[in-house]
Amino acid sequence: MNILVLGSGGREHAFAWKIAQSPLCDSLFIAPGNSGTDQLGTNVNISVTDFDAIKELVLSNKIEMVVVGPEDPLVQGVHDYFLSDDTLKHISVIGPQKKAAELEGSKEFAKEFLYRHNIPTAAYESFTKENVEKGYAFLETLKPPYVLKADGLAAGKGVVILSDLNEAKAELKSMLVDAKFGEASTKVVIEEFLDGIELSCFVLTDGRHYKILPTAKDYKRIGEGDTGLNTGGMGAVSPVPFATNGFLKKIEERIVKPTIDGFKKDNLPYVGFVFIGLIKVGDNPKVIEYNVRMGDPETEVVLPRLKNDFVEVLQAMANQTLDTIEIDIDNRAATTIMTVSGGYPEAYEKGKEITGIDSIKDSIPFHAGAQIKDGKIVTSGGRVMAITSYGNSYQEAIKKSYQSIEKLHFDKMYYRKDIGFDL
Repeated sequence: MNILVLGSGGREHAFAWKIAQSPLCDSLFIAPGNSGTDQLGTNVNISVTDFDAIKELVLSNKIEMVVVGPEDPLVQGVHDYFLSDDTLKHISVIGPQKKAAELEGSKEFAKEFLYRHNIPTAAYESFTKENVEKGYAFLETLKPPYVLKADGLAAGKGVVILSDLNEAKAELKSMLVDAKFGEASTKVVIEEFLDGIELSCFVLTDGRHYKILPTAKDYKRIGEGDTGLNTGGMGAVSPVPFATNGFLKKIEERIVKPTIDGFKKDNLPYVGFVFIGLIKVGDNPKVIEYNVRMGDPETEVVLPRLKNDFVEVLQAMANQTLDTIEIDIDNRAATTIMTVSGGYPEAYEKGKEITGIDSIKDSIPFHAGAQIKDGKIVTSGGRVMAITSYGNSYQEAIKKSYQSIEKLHFDKMYYRKDIGFDL
């Protein structure tokens, strides 16, 4: 079959890498793709939210399956667009419909879903600029630190955690009244702070059945020791050493099952990946957030551990036969370290030539913010390349990734040297 992957990051390179290994894939297209996906299929320079251009691409290349990487096209209804068009509705789209994608599109929608289905999460209230004074009063009832979340999509930067009450009030005003995150912060969710260690759980669902992929832990902050500004993710480890069998059982019973049942009860049409951001408080899991797609850079450690033919799994999701698939996981650990442009997550320069990729032999370099220009691979984003390695332990895998990074060069390259430090 001919398959299209939508997206251009490390997650999409990992998808393309795994799909290209399948004998079931005849031709692979990636839109817009990057310098890594270019080696696995045909990159097509169209936007992930230009649905008319996607339609033209799909029909002219007899594409039978579309795998959606990022959240934007899902929240904007790409799956619904296909279903509403007679020439497209027979094509499988891996990713939930718009109504279900609100789980990531709106923090308030997600919190209401969690409360409705008795899924453990932090206490919260939501506010708009009309009732910002009530927001200040609610902050006064909480113990620090204070968690403020822009309701809409803010490219992973819409969550602020502050220890000082007056700073938290000023931030709330900045988000609601001064529109710090534009449309995304016309509504803000204030949550109680949960103290614990975070991890991510990834679930595949066909809308009726589900399969759980390996857990992963990612590192969001730019600085070592988890300091500094939030980023899209600086590295990840899988499996998560502290997630014991007993703890994983709690995740499945208390969170995964009621989530999938909740989709059915609320009539949320969902074929795709469910990313559940969790926190371990004491010995119990609680939900921080839902994402309606795979995480990045977690995909770069989770997919390499999946031994199944990925296209076979995707077909089972599309055909609602996921219950017939046995998920086969590599027992080795996998880790990825993200190399980023100097200055990221604030201002950074693009167009820096990347060298040394071909000399990396013990790791898989997943390209993220990298493109081909005049025959050279150059930086095109903040997070440039994720270097993934296997090991008998996460420590061994991390060591391999760091050894491989030493062979990689681009001007002002930065990476965290402490991934896995807290495990």
